[in-house]
Amino acid sequence: MQYIRCHPGRPRGTGQDTPRLKLKYLLQLVGLSALWGGSFMLLRVASPVLGPYVLTTLRLGLASVTLFVIMRLMRHAWPLGDWPELLVLAALSVAIPFVLFSLVALVLPAGYSALLNSTGIIFGTFFAAWMKEDTLTPRKLLGCAVGVVGVGLVVKLGPVALTPDVLWAVAGCILAAACFGTSTSFMKRALSRLQPLQVAAGIHALSFVVLLPPAVWTLPQAQWTPLALGIAAVLGVLTSGLAYWAHLRILAHVTPVAAMTPMFMVPLFGVLWGHLFLGEPLGSGIYLGGALILAASALVSGFNPWRRPLDLIDAKP
Repeated sequence: MQYIRCHPGRPRGTGQDTPRLKLKYLLQLVGLSALWGGSFMLLRVASPVLGPYVLTTLRLGLASVTLFVIMRLMRHAWPLGDWPELLVLAALSVAIPFVLFSLVALVLPAGYSALLNSTGIIFGTFFAAWMKEDTLTPRKLLGCAVGVVGVGLVVKLGPVALTPDVLWAVAGCILAAACFGTSTSFMKRALSRLQPLQVAAGIHALSFVVLLPPAVWTLPQAQWTPLALGIAAVLGVLTSGLAYWAHLRILAHVTPVAAMTPMFMVPLFGVLWGHLFLGEPLGSGIYLGGALILAASALVSGFNPWRRPLDLIDAKP
């Protein structure tokens, strides 16, 4: 969800694009946000049954198979010579955050995880500045401070009792978000040379190989229920396979600001799905802290909600 690089040499939006085409991109981003927001709810259901490592490895394996089939159909070559770079991307953007969110799902409500995930844009901004790809401004520093306050409100005033396990889970969420954010700068460089499908398939396959040993180790504790297996299939084929590739394809036609829109909508869907389908309670901390986290992300990224959405889709970077 963090990857905001428009692939060089690929067509971006032009004046020849029709309003319907622009709207299609916007609707796709909203659809991806709803799908990714639902993944937190699905993790909450399946992770206690299959176990975090087994669930994550199944998810990655199914995503790899899905993307491999697409690569075969499209006759794309595997980027074998770029595996060291893709291994770093796999660890930061897939393996570590996927495992952490599966572990966190054993403790935290889905809405908590979805809200805390949006802090990734703050980490991404600082890391991009350190990589000399962006600059820090007073507005961005203010956004970071607001985000810290928002996280504190979610944790302290939320409907979940503040226990050591909850604090560890919150730290896991923030670490996962930090991995997502810091991977953005590396992803920009990878997409300047590789096709989005190659990157998506490569990092999922490498992550699967890395996480296979701990998954095998915890395999005896897994409970193979139809519901849990169905959730693993949805997470693997849809949210990690097709959706991941679709998002990278969209980035070829939209501006970086437009590509960030899922970062602002995923928490809203995550809280909504958790409340509707899992009966997760909503407290003052969720409302106040969530609003501050979203405001912080907007300050850091420069996202302006008052601009016309369709203008964002086709504006020149």
